[in-house]
Amino acid sequence: MAQVWTCSGLRWSSDGPVLVWGGGRRSVLPWGKRVAFAVPEGGRRTCVGARGHACPARAAVPGRSTGARCEECARLDRAHSVAADTIADDPRPYRVYLAWFGPGMTKVGITAVERGSARLLEQGAVCFSWLGTGPLMAARRTEELLRAALRVPDRIPYAGKRAVRSALPTAADERAAEVRELYARARALAQWPESLRPEDCHVVDHMRVFGLAGAPAARGEVLELVPGGAVSGELAAAAGPDLHLVVEGRGIVVLDTRLMTGWELVPAGGGAAEVVLPVREFRREQDGLF
Repeated sequence: MAQVWTCSGLRWSSDGPVLVWGGGRRSVLPWGKRVAFAVPEGGRRTCVGARGHACPARAAVPGRSTGARCEECARLDRAHSVAADTIADDPRPYRVYLAWFGPGMTKVGITAVERGSARLLEQGAVCFSWLGTGPLMAARRTEELLRAALRVPDRIPYAGKRAVRSALPTAADERAAEVRELYARARALAQWPESLRPEDCHVVDHMRVFGLAGAPAARGEVLELVPGGAVSGELAAAAGPDLHLVVEGRGIVVLDTRLMTGWELVPAGGGAAEVVLPVREFRREQDGLF
């Protein structure tokens, strides 16, 4: 019987993207590596639990859920989440950042200083700059200030991020322009919190880190994993939780690794590079965008 694996998701390290599995095993994913796995017939996706604890009910969760949590575990996870704004007394210093995902798609966010730029890699930010550093509540006030005064969002859907990756400017200066312009507008705001120390504008570009420079445009995305389904493809690029896989007869297909969590998976055979799962093809207009 084939060995069964459970995926904990995609992480970013100095080696690039890494798939993390139950038990702590890690699979480093260099460009060109074959990614291949299958969902056994009769498989069932179960809740991944919350805050390091297993779901007591082992509840079933929908295949298209990117959180892979039941309602109760999702509630527990949000109750202890800085991102959900449910923690106000975290003593750690935080950074406010401006992240750019494509033309007209810049967001503001916060992350603990100790995490470095990991949050930006996890979100698939093509480039970013720090804006300021300070206590959690000062960082939160700055985030809210930019939303209210400059109409900068704090969330951008992954569907939007994927849709613009094939049309990103080739020049780094062009990719950085919106971040620099927004940084200047943010620093000019009169309501800037006194306890937030400004950071110099220094735009970090992830285009090559993600393997997107010169990469072919994606042709579709996996919608969900299903029992009896399988994935096999060569890694061409990765951004955030997304793997861009070269699949025979399809070109580049995007796999959101968050869809893998909660499933028991087995290694796929050494056959053709293919995706035997529901895939949504990207519609392409005459100008080449989708």
